[in-house]
Amino acid sequence: MINGNKQAKRFGTFGGVFTPSVLTILGVIMFLRYAQVLGYAGFWGAMMILVSAKMITLSTGLSLSSISTNMQVRGGGAYYMISRSLGVEFGGMIAIFFFLAQAVAVSLYVVGFTEALFSAFPNIPLSFRTLALITNCIVFIIVYTGAGWTIKIQYGIFAILMISILSFAIGALKNASPALLQANLATAWTEEYGFFTVFALFFPAVTGIMAGVNMSGDLKDPRKSLPLGTLLSIGITFLIYVGVALLLAFSNSREILLGNTFVMKNTAWSPALVFAGVIAATLSSALGSMMGAPRILQAFSRDNVFKRLEFFAKGSGASGEPRRAIILTFIISSIGILAGNLNTIAPIITMFFLLTYGTVNLACFYEMITRNPSFRPAFRFHHWSIALLGALGSLAVMFLINVLWALIAIVLAALMYYLILRSEILVQWGDMNSGLAFQRARTSLLRLEQEKYHPKNWRPSILALSGGSWNRANLLHYACALSAERGIVSLAQIISGELEDRFVRRAEAERLMRKFIREENLPAFPVVIVDENFSEGLKALLQAHGIGGLKPNMLLLGWTRDTESSGNFPLILNLAKKLNRSLLVVRNLHEDEGWTADPGEINIWWNDSLHSSLSLMMAFLLHQNRDWRDKSLRILRPVAEKADVLNLRFEMEEMLKNARIDADILILPSADPLQAVKENLGESAILFIGFDPAEDPGDYAAQMVELKSYMDFSSDIVLVYNAGDVSAMD
Repeated sequence: MINGNKQAKRFGTFGGVFTPSVLTILGVIMFLRYAQVLGYAGFWGAMMILVSAKMITLSTGLSLSSISTNMQVRGGGAYYMISRSLGVEFGGMIAIFFFLAQAVAVSLYVVGFTEALFSAFPNIPLSFRTLALITNCIVFIIVYTGAGWTIKIQYGIFAILMISILSFAIGALKNASPALLQANLATAWTEEYGFFTVFALFFPAVTGIMAGVNMSGDLKDPRKSLPLGTLLSIGITFLIYVGVALLLAFSNSREILLGNTFVMKNTAWSPALVFAGVIAATLSSALGSMMGAPRILQAFSRDNVFKRLEFFAKGSGASGEPRRAIILTFIISSIGILAGNLNTIAPIITMFFLLTYGTVNLACFYEMITRNPSFRPAFRFHHWSIALLGALGSLAVMFLINVLWALIAIVLAALMYYLILRSEILVQWGDMNSGLAFQRARTSLLRLEQEKYHPKNWRPSILALSGGSWNRANLLHYACALSAERGIVSLAQIISGELEDRFVRRAEAERLMRKFIREENLPAFPVVIVDENFSEGLKALLQAHGIGGLKPNMLLLGWTRDTESSGNFPLILNLAKKLNRSLLVVRNLHEDEGWTADPGEINIWWNDSLHSSLSLMMAFLLHQNRDWRDKSLRILRPVAEKADVLNLRFEMEEMLKNARIDADILILPSADPLQAVKENLGESAILFIGFDPAEDPGDYAAQMVELKSYMDFSSDIVLVYNAGDVSAMD
């Protein structure tokens, strides 16, 4: 953070991005392993391996360039960019494991530095571990002092590295022979070392571009420096690796390339300078990791994903140096040195680097493929197909290097993702998850619009009228239960009056409705409209609410509380019928109490084939809910006293068989169907009854009398009207 008039130290492209990246890429693998790669692969095979490896880092560099020029990049490097694109779950997963990987990598680089030092000066009067710990302390002190000192030291290391490569080049040119080059062009694969084995041996050499990206919070202009510095480091190190391979092939026989691990030293004009290069490369890598890892942890801690990490969020000084995180990194790296053999866990470090690469490419791919309008990067030399290939390539290389460690890394990452997902972290930034969901919804809606409707594909899309989220709340619970997470529920409120006078009230009603839905954890959408009266508002809702194939096909409302006068209730039923909407009219015995399923069975009064078919379907969906699964379905079918009961039962059993629904059947011969159902209902949690809304206003009163008679049952009641678009037989 910048406080008062103090200005934080900021770095440019060369010091902040290019130098750390180049120093990490041109590491010990170039000095100690590259000759072996050339020996087995030959010059052309080595070029194939180099190009293949660089294609992955190039795609990652292009993705980083696109993402970094599309946002105000702050501290945290890859973590910051991933979390702001793919979300906190992916970002947090990368932050934790990338931090640990880089912290342990400090141990590996310090051990490598110590080995190089002992090779150059074998008579050092200290034990290996003691010298490694002293080196780690020096690295810690340099980084703890501040990034400014570290960058200045890296300038010197950069110069030493370039001089050592120049020394090798001079020595190689002295011994250059076209005959040696011709002999080294072809491959020399063995059963143990094939293309993929050698590729896995070489690939960690090119995984250094994150060293510069980690400095994102310390750059003067991240939008400029990150793309330019990263791509320049990839391009220039590619040319250096090509040049080194060519010089090795020109100056050494195949036997030397395969038989000596330090060919560059023996070839160089001054072996001491190559020793200095190896020492400089390992030291710079240790400094880069000690400097980068704490910045990832600090950025992650500042986002407050895990409260326990809040301690590491605080920075020191004008530039906000992550000194608390630096101390933790030092402790981890010291433990790694004391632990001894780090080769057994070295592959997991490469795995988490590759996971980071793959996730960066994945983030860019999704930003591009979803056509997010907010994704407008200043860097435009990229395409979603390249980002996708980069992501898949990173995954493939993980398994090429080590199948077991790749699986372990993926499982650990998945567990961390799940842990953060379960925490339901609320973040203050936007990511692309909503954009991705929107694009999927758009594609699905367009496809749904083109599909020809068939009753087999029917799903409940329920528009529930409950007056408000605080009024008859159990109706919304019923609507969600009846959809059984297989449809869509909209909670609607109609406010009567002039829109110009109701803007504030409408916004407040929608806010309260959203709050209710969120607190009750219900899968529903709020909708509030203002119209001159309730009837006009309902007409507008039924006609205009929804989009494409997701328009409501059912209207759910509560049974009228005005039992003395029918009022507008029959008009509402008739309006829904005219607009070809099915109806669910719910009478809840305990609507003023909390939502609960009463004891008893789920009953269906079978009074005709059309409306009772929908009743059976809704009863089946209700039965899918956890609170209703222990209740059995039962069909009550009143028939004439002289009806053929056995034949009717057989027909009903065949119907249930075709419907693929299990239910008990009770045939009730009686002259009075209502009385027969009352006498045989028993303990009932809910009773579904089919009905057909009257169309003639002259029939309203008679129908209301009939419907009121159903309300004498000591059970929740659902009156069901089927508009004809669904059948339980499909």
